[in-house]
Amino acid sequence: MAADTADQLLDAASRVLLTRGAEQLTLAAVAAEAGVSKGGLFYHFATKAALVEGMVRRLIGQFDAALAQVGDEPGAATRAYLRNTVGPEPGADPGTDPGTAAVLAALVVDPDALIPLRSAYQRWQQRLDHDGIDPATASAVRLAADGWWLARLLDLAPPDGDLHERTWALLSNLIEEH
Repeated sequence: MAADTADQLLDAASRVLLTRGAEQLTLAAVAAEAGVSKGGLFYHFATKAALVEGMVRRLIGQFDAALAQVGDEPGAATRAYLRNTVGPEPGADPGTDPGTAAVLAALVVDPDALIPLRSAYQRWQQRLDHDGIDPATASAVRLAADGWWLARLLDLAPPDGDLHERTWALLSNLIEEH
């Protein structure tokens, strides 16, 4: 039950941040959005920094789990990285994603919360380096996926529709060819 409440609070924090903006990300707003008392929020997250750290920890845990599930087939981790960063279908909005909210909250509220994310990226990159395909190909796909995610997040002319699908296919083919 406590884990469910913590997840509800993290989801509420994501919604507040993504719909109202960083300046509205307050503990009171998160408690109200989640439908819990401030005391209930304080039980799980005593400060806004702790809330942001929780958002980042959850993002890391979800991504770690996605990579852990793929097995050892050559390119499996790189395919999972692409799928979990961008997704094969056009139109997905990273601005509604809790992972997006975690990164934005860390940037705006508590940049130190990015330290564990940087460590996680090192781990993820090492996993891609040993994914059974050319490490340069795996890195190129990761960097393309990260840039694509950022382009969608900031609406910097991201590929949409057919171009999304063709770009996805191109990156997927790179993985398969190496």
